[in-house]
Amino acid sequence: MKNKVQEVLNSFEPISLKEMDRVKLMDRTDRKYNFNISLLPELLKMVRDDYRALEVEGTRMSRYETLYYDTPEFDLFQNHHNGKMNRYKIRLRRYVETKLTFFEVKFKNNKGRVIKKRVKNTNAENSITDNSRQLLESVAGMTPESIEPKLWVNYNRVTLVNNKQEERITIDLDLEVKNNEAEADFTGLVIIEVKQAKVHETPFVKCLKKMHIRKGGTSKYCLAVSKLIPDIKKNNFKPNILAIQKIIDETYTA
Repeated sequence: MKNKVQEVLNSFEPISLKEMDRVKLMDRTDRKYNFNISLLPELLKMVRDDYRALEVEGTRMSRYETLYYDTPEFDLFQNHHNGKMNRYKIRLRRYVETKLTFFEVKFKNNKGRVIKKRVKNTNAENSITDNSRQLLESVAGMTPESIEPKLWVNYNRVTLVNNKQEERITIDLDLEVKNNEAEADFTGLVIIEVKQAKVHETPFVKCLKKMHIRKGGTSKYCLAVSKLIPDIKKNNFKPNILAIQKIIDETYTA
């Protein structure tokens, strides 16, 4: 199935990282969709005339490795679980192909907008540098001493950019999560995020509806915590976790 995805991707017009700067969308709305990878080739065929595919170092499927931080008591996870607005995610993201690493603070406000701030991190040991400390303190009001690395979330990402509108689509697959005690994978799951300055209908959103793919999903960090930390409270995420497992199981029946 992945070969079919790659084959369709190769038929898209490419866009470079430099060209994509016009749609960074660091202040945006996000909509998530989860579905089985068996649907992805057809979806890509439907939108290829309206979008370009990001190409980095000759590939259109880039590897992301992300280390998430939280407080010792998982306060950031709990804020999300309890539906609190004005919440944060803190992470160190490594782009494998370009060998770049960024320390990022992601904030979701009470209007549902996502605001992301980041700085380059040049420390090879994944520790928080001085400029990362400054970002953490100024944006989240937290110190490096109040957080600790919790787990890794790794996946392959396809990025599509709308030819005419301010919109970026990220398509994540081959999701793997791990910490020092356990690891898990989500083979068959596709996680799509539609990122726009303002919510509006676009060719991609229309095709999702046409294929009866409904909006909904859990953040990759929250999914990873729920999977890897057995004794943590996750009742509010259980419906999404069960739905994701059902999607994964379709791999073997599709």
